Amino acid sequence: MTAVLGSGTQSLVRQWVPVCRYDDLIPERGVAALVGEVQVAIFRTYEGEVYAVGNADPFSGAYVMSRGIVGSAGTTPTVASPMFKQAFDLRTGQCLAEPGVAIPAYPVSCEGGIISIAVEGPS
Repeated sequence: MTAVLGSGTQSLVRQWVPVCRYDDLIPERGVAALVGEVQVAIFRTYEGEVYAVGNADPFSGAYVMSRGIVGSAGTTPTVASPMFKQAFDLRTGQCLAEPGVAIPAYPVSCEGGIISIAVEGPS
């Protein structure tokens, strides 16, 4: 599945890349995947929701977010970096402690038990 985003001479194409089976994801445990040229951390919650965020910790630069601690802040699903413990909203990638800091959050789909992640790139 491909969608064209933007207008003018510089448009982005969103491509859905199959990554793994839903049943391969262990609830509350992250996995890392290389989607195109992007490292993505994928999480399945106990509620059955699946989220994908960038695997790079913006505070340390290490690719470790898939090893983070899954939890929540109220009703917000979060992952805490294993490096310095900053928590990030799994839906948006926003850091809860530092408003100006975020990790990328990627659209996720599950069709026929297959998890796909959308990545954007130039058309």
